[in-house]
Amino acid sequence: MQNEILLILTLFLTYFTVVILFRLFQEQGLYLWTVVATISANIEVLIMVNAFGMEMTLGNILFASTFLITDILSELYGKKSAQTAVYLGIATSVVFIFISQSWMLYIPNENDFASPAIRTVFSNTPRLMIVGIVVYVIVQLFDVWAYHKWWTFTKAKFGDSKRFLWLRNNGSTMISQLLNTILFTWGAFLGTYDTSTMISIAAASYIIFLVTSIADTPFVYLARYLHQKNFAAE
Repeated sequence: MQNEILLILTLFLTYFTVVILFRLFQEQGLYLWTVVATISANIEVLIMVNAFGMEMTLGNILFASTFLITDILSELYGKKSAQTAVYLGIATSVVFIFISQSWMLYIPNENDFASPAIRTVFSNTPRLMIVGIVVYVIVQLFDVWAYHKWWTFTKAKFGDSKRFLWLRNNGSTMISQLLNTILFTWGAFLGTYDTSTMISIAAASYIIFLVTSIADTPFVYLARYLHQKNFAAE
């Protein structure tokens, strides 16, 4: 049960961290987490574990938190701010690819002990991050678009822009995560794992994304409450 407990704790600690950063730094705190999560998730995805009776790669929770970020930004600051977070994630990935690959150009000192492990880990990084960038662009921009489509629909249907936050939050993210799961799993791991393993990874990833999508809804409400409270105080 160690992996399962760690995953559950990681989920809630990650989402609480997002809200704390938002409380401390507002919009800039959300952009900060976008950078942290983008780099960390692309490294974590190299680690495969067993949990809840499934094979899965890590990084799913961190990546899911970027959808929480864009949903909060969409809700509180508008479509343009959410798109800025997406572009920031893209820029972070591109810069990190160049930095991590520059490490491979150096000839290690005879007393170096870290280079073999670093080369093992980051030799796979370009493919994962290039696939990640392409999928990230497609899925995140789709998520922002879908969020505002749901918002337009609920506002027109019920005449209230505040109601049905849970619907636009989950409605956009669940569809986006299905798209993400299919594109990333086959793009990143085709030729690395056999088909049955990739199907297992994709199924496990989407189940996690469904759970994380539902779990992030209270945190979007909390962020909106903190924003309104802060705005009222001003």
